[in-house]
Amino acid sequence: MTDRRAAAILPFEEHDPFAFEESVRSFRWNGAATATDRLLVTSDAGAPVHVNTFTNEFWTSKQRAAHSLHEISYRACFKPQLPRFFIERLTRPGDVVYDPFMGRGTTLVEAALMGRRPCGCDVNPLSAVLCEPRLRPPSLAQIQQALDAVNFDDAGEMPEDLLVFYHPETLRQISALRKHLLERDRTRTLTNVDRWIRMVAVNRLTGHSTGFFSVYTLPPNQAVSSRAQAKINSRLNQSPPPRDVPSIILSKSRSLLRDVTAGLRGGLAGVADSARIVVGASSNTPSIDDNSVALAVTSPPFLDVVDYKGDNWLRCWFSGIDAATVPVTLAKQKDAWKAFVTSTLAEVRRILRPNGHVAFEVGEVRGGALRLEEIVIPAAIAAGLEPVLVLVNAQQFTKTANCWGVTNNSKGTNTNRVVLLRKLI
Repeated sequence: MTDRRAAAILPFEEHDPFAFEESVRSFRWNGAATATDRLLVTSDAGAPVHVNTFTNEFWTSKQRAAHSLHEISYRACFKPQLPRFFIERLTRPGDVVYDPFMGRGTTLVEAALMGRRPCGCDVNPLSAVLCEPRLRPPSLAQIQQALDAVNFDDAGEMPEDLLVFYHPETLRQISALRKHLLERDRTRTLTNVDRWIRMVAVNRLTGHSTGFFSVYTLPPNQAVSSRAQAKINSRLNQSPPPRDVPSIILSKSRSLLRDVTAGLRGGLAGVADSARIVVGASSNTPSIDDNSVALAVTSPPFLDVVDYKGDNWLRCWFSGIDAATVPVTLAKQKDAWKAFVTSTLAEVRRILRPNGHVAFEVGEVRGGALRLEEIVIPAAIAAGLEPVLVLVNAQQFTKTANCWGVTNNSKGTNTNRVVLLRKLI
């Protein structure tokens, strides 16, 4: 469950831009005071900009410390404690909380759990597949009933190249479930429970334990190619074992639902009715009203660090999404990435209410040599937003990073570096 730290959470004051900064400045964890510094960047107009920077362990690095509904893997996703930190300090229940790069939907799910109205956007339809069902979690009995309605013998298409991942009988079950769900989607008879089953199946396609449909492979947030999996199988002298697809779906559903009470299910249903998810570019969201969002919490694609399209090719196949047509931004140069961020922040400014905030999470990339907040701040000023502060959540690596052999603060993204921005009246 949620990690409750000894942080000072000051009373919410909508028109007091200093309340949040004081909350961060006075934060203590295990006796450690927040370290303060001052960042100097230059705006596009050539003016010096000084931004206060605060460093501490503001939220936990522990695994499974948040609500069980969050336990859906996705490449480069942040922990639920990150949006919670900002949501509980900068919004009230009923406010709209937005994520323009929603990924697996961490911000939206956490906002819903806290009684806020979730709103999100992502260019990949897979994000809606992963997020929407968790705003309306079904019961295990409903999931079992929906699985009983699937003819797992009616496989239809069975791509042979996937046999490097799956036992033939497992692939038959996966293909039958895919056919069943795509037909229901085509005929507009897909229920909320069907959407939940699709989400869980997408999450169980490949992984490194018996809780997945596949033979041993990379962690589930990154599907390797069939050719690469064949090499893994050869190196480990392994072949795909039979897995029972409906049993695994039920088991994972039980885990996801372990913190869901009847009261919470009712509360989520209430906010789900007002939720809005946009599939499209973050720089163009006309369906979201001007001045309607209290807080945006997001993390954009970090230059060319993550290949979201390549990582999700198998998930897209199962969901009936043509991954090749998804226009995922993969900016390799700083100027292109800055232009992309500026256009998104300009659109976010439009939908933010006066005095609304953006918590924009970035990280140091390219061996720690490039700190993206130094690009984001000038981009935000160009988009008409005021930089408030930079919050650095510094902590030891979690098990996922250790799997990749990354040493703390030496490679990749090793801290959460959050630029807090504000829309002036």
